[in-house]
Amino acid sequence: MTATSTLTGHLLIAMPGLRDPDFEHTVTLICQHNEDGALGLVVNRTSDYRLQDLLQQMDISTDDDPLAQQAVLAGGPLQRERGFVLHNLDGRWASSYAIDEQLMLTTSRDILEAIAAGRGPQQMLIALGYAGWEPGQLERELRDNAWLTVAADNELLFEVPLEQRWSAAAARMGVDAQRLAHYAGNA
Repeated sequence: MTATSTLTGHLLIAMPGLRDPDFEHTVTLICQHNEDGALGLVVNRTSDYRLQDLLQQMDISTDDDPLAQQAVLAGGPLQRERGFVLHNLDGRWASSYAIDEQLMLTTSRDILEAIAAGRGPQQMLIALGYAGWEPGQLERELRDNAWLTVAADNELLFEVPLEQRWSAAAARMGVDAQRLAHYAGNA
């Protein structure tokens, strides 16, 4: 795969015909895409957890009740116990990966401690689990019309309400998601 064909930093918008319960009507940020496959985070589906639940499990306290009540996203069907913080470029953390020039993905405890203390990134999403694709799998799914793709942007990721992200992501392409057919074809 060449550097020009990577989908890193793009959103996958599930087509209406995608009936996989893990991905139906989802928007997934591709955090890494190369010859070894792809890794992404679903950014529009909540888990059963609040941030306070995660912090309590890790013996981290916070006095910020609105923060503690923040929903934790269901990032995908793989390793649902593994935590990820998707954030803007504020701060430096022990285990971070730059997705692009706007976004980072961090998996270390220090970012959660900073968030709980009010010193975390200004824009962030916290997720449990991730989505993964084997080499060539995502490309096959794209050929099978399972996904639309669009470049990610911080406004959509951090400001658009979760329940509106699927339609808003499609709108970034000039597509009314509600009018998409539930079947696909190839010309």
